[in-house]
Amino acid sequence: MITLSANQCRIIGVMLEKEITTPEQYPLSLNGITLGCNQKSNREPVTNFSESDVQNLVDELVEMNQLMVDRKASVRVNKYFHRFCDTEFGHLKFTRQQKAVICVLLLRGPQTPGELRTRTNRLADFTDVSEVETTLHQLQNLNSKILVKKLAREPGKRDSRYVHLLSDTHENQLADTNIVDIDDSSSENQPCLEQRVADLERQVTVLSEQVSCLTALLENK
Repeated sequence: MITLSANQCRIIGVMLEKEITTPEQYPLSLNGITLGCNQKSNREPVTNFSESDVQNLVDELVEMNQLMVDRKASVRVNKYFHRFCDTEFGHLKFTRQQKAVICVLLLRGPQTPGELRTRTNRLADFTDVSEVETTLHQLQNLNSKILVKKLAREPGKRDSRYVHLLSDTHENQLADTNIVDIDDSSSENQPCLEQRVADLERQVTVLSEQVSCLTALLENK
């Protein structure tokens, strides 16, 4: 199984997301990948990559056979598609739900099943949290590959988070996480707050994709 750097994970996550949510823009130009990496919504942490940074990462992933240049696209602007999963001769084959979960874990880091259900809403359909948990269980032993693992529950939190195992840097990222204890009254209000945050995230995502669409139209002129 391949091992990606944290920054390479961001690129692959963007490719998976845009392939599903904005298929009319996919494959992606270098500018499209950069915008996807740096968008403010659905990203943890928010990054500020330059196009040069992204080009270097894209070149690395092309060398690793995880990205390819679309030879059918305009010769003026290179466009790229991923070979990370669901390719004819690839080793990773995902269901729509499995792909959605991996995508969000790549873009946002460790997540609880409840967070995953909310944040995959534009990528796949889950009827309830138990269906997310079933998908996570599948990813813990997918064709003898362990792609996610369950983390120890943090103090003051009700649910454990899950992390992908496609990168060797996730442990270091977790070490930098500030753990804040919350009291019982805060946890009672948490579902309402999470829903409000999710609604705002969806609105920002729609606006970000509208900007990306306009950018793509300008590139193709």
